[in-house]
This record gives sequence, structure tokens and C-alpha cells, in this order.
Amino acid sequence: MAETPKHFDIVIIGSGPAALTAGIYGARGGATTAVFGGVAPGGQLLQTMEIENFPGFPEPVPGADLMMKMIKQATRLGTVIFSEEIKAVDFGPRPFTLTSDGGRVCTAHSVIVATGAQARWLGLPSEQKFIGKGVSGCATCDGFFYRGKEICVIGGGDSAAEDALFLTKFASKVYLVHRREALRSNFRLQEKLRANPKVEIIYNHVLEEVTGGTHVDGVNLRDVKTGKARRLDLPGVFIAIGHNPSTEVFKGKLNLDDTGYIVTNERMATSVYGVFAAGDVMDTHYKQAIVAAGSGCKAAMEAIQYLETLKK
Repeated sequence: MAETPKHFDIVIIGSGPAALTAGIYGARGGATTAVFGGVAPGGQLLQTMEIENFPGFPEPVPGADLMMKMIKQATRLGTVIFSEEIKAVDFGPRPFTLTSDGGRVCTAHSVIVATGAQARWLGLPSEQKFIGKGVSGCATCDGFFYRGKEICVIGGGDSAAEDALFLTKFASKVYLVHRREALRSNFRLQEKLRANPKVEIIYNHVLEEVTGGTHVDGVNLRDVKTGKARRLDLPGVFIAIGHNPSTEVFKGKLNLDDTGYIVTNERMATSVYGVFAAGDVMDTHYKQAIVAAGSGCKAAMEAIQYLETLKK
């Protein structure tokens, strides 16, 4: 006989700051609340060695430690956390039905999607080896650690140009490496790059390998036209080729924009009444833990208010 689905007032799908903050606010708001965070709850911050810009921590805190504190806080307040991922959702009949990769079925009056967005990587084995050890996908998060040092940014769009300009606040020199002979970023950003004495644009080159021991000590580039190799000795590599929102499960279920991000209004509501979204899965710009946490708070408060309407 099939097990009766477990019911919650609010089910949160995700594992990062948005999801766990939503869990904290949902439980404190008196709602039975569950978070499906996958096998390693914590999101992208698990790969961040040190965080210096999250309020309340005067000393740098490892990303894993920060997320563990959020998990403990959420569970202390009554949030149930499952180490499973939601693989299917039915947003038709009420209450909503969700199924995990472990076969668990649950229902919920309200759902908050906080599945995040993953930095797009090149896929090089050496790149993956040094993530968090000199390779980063977030200039705002990690630029401070390269004060007075040379670093490189890989990419050619607006994000790469913005990251390169931001990093000049800290680095002694920033190499912007692009595989084509012209950048894809907007004209104004290109003007700023060319006017900045700290920036050197390397056209027609691709990243071949990131090198180092325990941490990055340089990169090997290749000229796509001549095949000639070029070496840069530096301790930091920023990959700025975009993000992929984790919305595969929600295609055809929620309205997504052209790049796959969930569309919400200012109150975090999606196209389905009673379903909300928070964090990087709907944030196309900031990609910051504190912003994600704030949106998780908003989504949970809106979900609780939605639950009140069901009682009337």
C-alpha cells in the first residue's frame, strides 16, 4: 500500500541562503515548513572558502560554516530538512504535489522555489580542480583577496567586462581574456575597459589550463589563430561566461524568461498563485548571498500571508 503523502503548509525547494532563510521565516511564522535541499544543503556557498561581506560576521567565515549555522537555525525553529531533491512538481490541483528523487511524495499549500543558479564553467579538469582555490565565478565575492596582485578574467560579454572593471579596485593588473577578436560587451563598457590602465585585453585566446599546487599559480592560454601558447603567472582566475538558473523541473510549470530565470513580481509571486520564488533562480543581476537571503525572507512572508487567505 502506497504511503500517504506528507503534508506541509510550505515546501521550499533549494538549499542556499534563500531557501534556508525562507525556512527560518516560514517556521517562525507558525507554518509547518520543509526544505528539500539535496544531498549537500548549502548551495554555491559550500564552494566559497571565505565570506567577508555577510552581516554579523566581523571575521571571515567559510561558506560551509555559514550555511551550517543557517541549517541549525532553521531546524531549531522547526523546519524539516530533507537531503533529497525535488524531481517532479504538480502545480495544478490544490494542494500542490511534489516528488523527490528518493521517491518521497509530499503535498503543500504553498511552494517557494529557491533552486539557485550555477556559475557557467568552461569544463576544464584543471579549472574544476581549483574552484575555491584560486578559480572563482564571483568577482564581488572574492575580488578582495587579490589586492595588489595580478589576476585574469575569462569572458567577453557584459558580465566579464563588469567583473574586470570591478576587480581593478583590488588587483594591480587585470587581464581580460576573450576567444574572439572583439568583445561582446556594450560599447560603454568597452570604452571603460580601454581607458583603464590596469586592464589588458587579450583577444583571440582561450584558457587551456589552470596550473598550481594547492592553489593557482598561473594559466596557460592558446592563440586560436596561430596556436601559439602564452603563459600568465598569477594567483586568481575569474570565469565570467554567465550563469545557468536551475529551472529544468519548472519548465512548462512556471513562466520563465528567455534565459530560463523564473519570472516574479515585486512580491516574489510566480505565474502560479501560491508559488513563490527567491534567490538566484529569479535574480538575474546581483548574485549575492545577502540579497538571496532577503528575497527568501520576502517569499516566506508572502507565503504565510497566502496561507491566511486560504483560511478565509
